[in-house]
Amino acid sequence: MIPKPYLLFIGEAKDELAIKTAAGIYEWRPNWCKGQYVYKEAKVHLNLPSYNFTEAAEHGIKTMVIGIVNAGGVLSERWKQTIVEAIDSGLNIASGMHVRLSSIPEINKAAIKNNIDLFDLRFNDKTFPTGKGTKRSGKRLLTVGTDCSVGKKYTALAIEKAMRAEGIDAEFKATGQTGVLIAEKGIAVDAIISDFISGAVEWLTPDNKNDHWDIIEGQGSLFHPSFAGVSLGLLHGSQPDAFILCHEPTRTKMRGVETLLPSLDLCIEENIRLGRLTNPNIHCAGIALNTSVMSTDPKKLKDEISAKYNLPCVDPLKDDLAEIISTLKNIK
Repeated sequence: MIPKPYLLFIGEAKDELAIKTAAGIYEWRPNWCKGQYVYKEAKVHLNLPSYNFTEAAEHGIKTMVIGIVNAGGVLSERWKQTIVEAIDSGLNIASGMHVRLSSIPEINKAAIKNNIDLFDLRFNDKTFPTGKGTKRSGKRLLTVGTDCSVGKKYTALAIEKAMRAEGIDAEFKATGQTGVLIAEKGIAVDAIISDFISGAVEWLTPDNKNDHWDIIEGQGSLFHPSFAGVSLGLLHGSQPDAFILCHEPTRTKMRGVETLLPSLDLCIEENIRLGRLTNPNIHCAGIALNTSVMSTDPKKLKDEISAKYNLPCVDPLKDDLAEIISTLKNIK
């Protein structure tokens, strides 16, 4: 367990998606978050007080969490200096970046000197087998996407919350660094060697009671040229009985590349086609729209999508999930 409360580092973040780690922790575990550390040129902030490290210590903060993401997950020289200053002020550091904190000499030296813990959330010392595709007991739902950063984690967490409120045995299974911070367990599948992704996800979602649901956080998209490999391994390893397709309707291109966004039809068909390798009975149980940046009333669009696909279409953070939960209850 990472010592709490947290100071969320959002640095020079340029947009909302850049601070999705910090925002995710703050959204789902607000009582863990006491402040933020922001560079003056940052374009976005959280609704938290901004503290320097002296103030953070005075307010009892125990750990600074790297809450900003960037392409490649690298630490700039400026970030390294800030982290060392935080360590020298007595703060532990938690990071989901692609580089180990302890591999950076100045950070490791400061941590040893100050008897501070470094938490690298992407890295797992467990050795995973290759995936086998053998049918497992229990039920599984996977959130998949038309793109990356469309709300797969939030959708999974919202469904878990709604299912538990209905008395259903359900558990969120984290597969990314933010999810691991929220759940305090899980694996970052994009840090697993590719041959072992499906096996790692099988380990994460093992045999369970017949009425138990694992609600598995999706990653990337089968159609994203950067992340499709991770998405496919996750699809095969999770062996989902059902999936929810997550979509951000204002986009035309996939995030970070020039690839056009695929249609909902193609996404549903391809996830079913490829998912049948490990679960012949896989099907789509609904469509989750991320309507946060829509400038028009999303109700008409949701109604049109629901009618076209004969599936519930909701914004999981704003709408009732009863229809999706009812659909899942009927899965045998």
